[in-house]
Amino acid sequence: MKTDLSKILAVSGEHGLFKFLAQARSGAIVEPLDGGDRKVFDFRSRITSLADISIYTESGELKLQEVFLKMKEVLGDKEAPDSKKAPVSEIKALFDKAIPDYDGSRFYVSHMKKVADWYNCILRGASFDFVKEGEEESAE
Repeated sequence: MKTDLSKILAVSGEHGLFKFLAQARSGAIVEPLDGGDRKVFDFRSRITSLADISIYTESGELKLQEVFLKMKEVLGDKEAPDSKKAPVSEIKALFDKAIPDYDGSRFYVSHMKKVADWYNCILRGASFDFVKEGEEESAE
């Protein structure tokens, strides 16, 4: 099944990624991408769709979907380095290989760690076969 990044959400203050299920009167109904109980995040929660995130490069911005695909080319079927355990040099080396023209003055190590964590969430709970813009995810 294809992954629609517009329905994969990051929520400020929450670990991991969430799949959007439905709109609720007071917010959004989601479930963790790696499984677990459904939750409702209210309108005060800072919710961001992964489709709306880009990273800075020397030539402009690169959508997160493209970043994930470039990381997959480098990593194959392996996970990205763990942001809490791996040395910073290992995480930076991954991005040096995958996106050699990233803008180091605006794409910080903290961003790299978050993207690496999100990559691992997608690897475990979804697929890197992404829905293209204008294409709807097929019904389950």
